This record gives sequence, structure tokens and C-alpha cells, in this order.
Amino acid sequence: MTEKEHNEDDHVVFIGSKPFMNYVTGVVMQFTTQGADEVVIKGRGKFITRCVDVAEVVGKRFLNEQVTLKDVKLDSEEFENKEGKRIRVSTIEISLVRKK
Repeated sequence: MTEKEHNEDDHVVFIGSKPFMNYVTGVVMQFTTQGADEVVIKGRGKFITRCVDVAEVVGKRFLNEQVTLKDVKLDSEEFENKEGKRIRVSTIEISLVRKK
């Protein structure tokens, strides 16, 4: 495993149904206590808007002037739901990086 792969694995936050501030705190701690240079925030389906909100709150309220948006990747995944039906869901990955 290369250093870059190791870094990406360690510094990914998946957005789900936990309280909003849990995710904000998680991202902030990746930068502050774990010394991450980059954190990727991932969400899919109905959690995409929450993913964007987490990135905005981290970048503009908590780590203002310390991190910046590096990249946004949009995609979709196909999987089988509980009823056995194949469905496609949109995904987003937002990369925040520490300013040099």
C-alpha cells in the first residue's frame, strides 16, 4: 500500500444518519488531532445534501482559512435493495485539503 492510499483510507468520513455535528467534529478532528492533509467526505442518495453541508460548515465555520476545497467527484452506484430490485443511487465525494 502506498502512502497516498494509506492516507485516503484513514481520512474518509462516510455521511449517514448520525447527528450532523458528529460528522463535522469527525472531519475537524481528522485535520486537528490526526494531522491529516486531506479528508474526503462521502455521501450517497439522500445524504448528499448533508455531505455538502458538513463540508461547508467545516470549511467556513470551524477551520476557516485552514482548509480549502480540492475536488468534488460525482458518480452513481447500482445495487440491489431489500426487495431484490436493482437500483441506482447518486454519490458524491468532497475532498478538503489543508492550506499550505
